[in-house]
Amino acid sequence: MTDSTTLRAQVVRTGPIRYATAERFARPFPVAESDPRPSSGEIAPQPPSRLDAVMGSPRDDHPQGEDCLNLSITTPARDSRARPVLVWLHGGGFSSGAGLLEWYDGGALAAEGDVVVVGVNYRLGALGYLCLDGVSEGNLGLYDQVEALRWVRAHIAAYGGDPADVTVIGQSAGGISVRLLTRLPEARGLFRRAILQSAPIDITARPHEESLELGRIFAEALDGDPHTADLPAILAAQNETALTHLRRSGRTMEPAFMPVEGIAPFPGPQDRADENVRDIDVLYGWNADDMIVFCRDDDDPAKRTREVYEVPLARFGASLVRAGARAHAYRLDWCPAGSPFGAAHCLELPLLFGTRDAWRSSPMLGDTPWEETDRLGKAVRATWVAFARTGVPGALPAPLVEVPVPGPS
Repeated sequence: MTDSTTLRAQVVRTGPIRYATAERFARPFPVAESDPRPSSGEIAPQPPSRLDAVMGSPRDDHPQGEDCLNLSITTPARDSRARPVLVWLHGGGFSSGAGLLEWYDGGALAAEGDVVVVGVNYRLGALGYLCLDGVSEGNLGLYDQVEALRWVRAHIAAYGGDPADVTVIGQSAGGISVRLLTRLPEARGLFRRAILQSAPIDITARPHEESLELGRIFAEALDGDPHTADLPAILAAQNETALTHLRRSGRTMEPAFMPVEGIAPFPGPQDRADENVRDIDVLYGWNADDMIVFCRDDDDPAKRTREVYEVPLARFGASLVRAGARAHAYRLDWCPAGSPFGAAHCLELPLLFGTRDAWRSSPMLGDTPWEETDRLGKAVRATWVAFARTGVPGALPAPLVEVPVPGPS
């Protein structure tokens, strides 16, 4: 049997490619066809991830900077086959991560499934989600994602992909982003299917007034002009704002900078916006021990996973059915040998993306040999590809468990 390492060598990797450009705190706009500049290869400026102790630190190093609206493409061939396209939106609490990281290498998905995989960078932290009068309207990272999907629609055919057959996939904060994209009139028609992995759906967006207050806290912490401050100062003020928000709210799951409700690009009530999901296919789910990495010492991880993921996602599933979407749900139960984290947040990522080297020494994988991870991953990848092709994941293989989708209520 051909292993995924051999298959990965058979695909074509292209990028990074600049899909848009933006001034600081401004909306993105497409790169002009006449623009000769190569991509910078930068990823969004960011602090270390708070999940480094679980995932490990990224083994690859990319320059950080504001010219970060870059994407990568992995395809079986640059031909006219018109393959299904999977567009990946990474997690990281809207403050860390990048679509260009080796963790998210799409080689196995592309080779095994004969699909095109696109990894997207978008703006993070204050540079992507600050809401402050006279400085930033908020939601810029979401506008970046819409612009990336527009780029895919316009250009992916040249990479062997079908612009009319796009599945957008997101994990954690990326899953929240996918949820919001299903609500945006601007994103209507840019994708036909959606996958949400471990999205804490109850913290999808923050009220406008609360976002403005956090913006003012950021401005005070910065002690300078946000338009001209250097990146270390921006990140330091961002960290100070996060600490203040945690101290005041006690909400450990909620980042200081995240999408803002009540302003563009959300022009109407949520129920009306949910009509945008009519006739699309959605796969959503969570990991059995998602909350174990976020719990305080006196918390019950199983109880908190149910409260933060299982119950809100069941409500989300019912809302999808009510709005006319076709929905499927899963739970990941895999507990790697030697791992103290069980079926933790992010555990599905090495089953879908990345390489042996990228995930080498990841604490959440414990003592599990890569061959075992890759064997399970092949089954999970086949499920994601089946959904991307047909809208139906089929019979879920272990370590996935099918979860009934609630009817409309």
